Amino acid sequence: MGFLSRIKRLVSGQTTRIGNVDIYAPLSGKIVAIEAVPDPVFSEKIVGDGLAIEPRGDKILAPIDGRIGKIFETNHAFSIESPQGLEIFVHFGIGTVELRGVGFTRLAEEGQEVKSGDPILSFDLAYLKQHVDSILTPVLLANMEDIQGLEKRHGYVEAGKDVIFSAIL
Repeated sequence: MGFLSRIKRLVSGQTTRIGNVDIYAPLSGKIVAIEAVPDPVFSEKIVGDGLAIEPRGDKILAPIDGRIGKIFETNHAFSIESPQGLEIFVHFGIGTVELRGVGFTRLAEEGQEVKSGDPILSFDLAYLKQHVDSILTPVLLANMEDIQGLEKRHGYVEAGKDVIFSAIL
């Protein structure tokens, strides 16, 4: 976007950010490639691109400022939309929907405005490790068509403090 286009946005009052938008770790743990998630819906990027986290701890935090769009009835997954229009989807583990909410507690509500780092869900990691196929937790950008790409990070991350990927606008 050129200099004049940026000036026009500023003058018109549009608040859409230009550049990269950082997405923070919703859980603490080890980053794993999305292709390693044992479910083709995630590993083949059908829902979107991103990465997975092998979790530690007991809470899932908002990965970005925004409005919670949907929290699944079983409290294992949620979506959030940022002011820039990014749609982030966080899905704890594989096989968690069959637990019908056991092992999860909702800490926020659909439609709620949240800040990055606000708690959304809590979970019982010991219970879930024993009862699901995988605890790998995909964190995805669902509307990839609206961005130019992702810059993904590697290694271990701390929930609410470390950037896991940046969306290139």
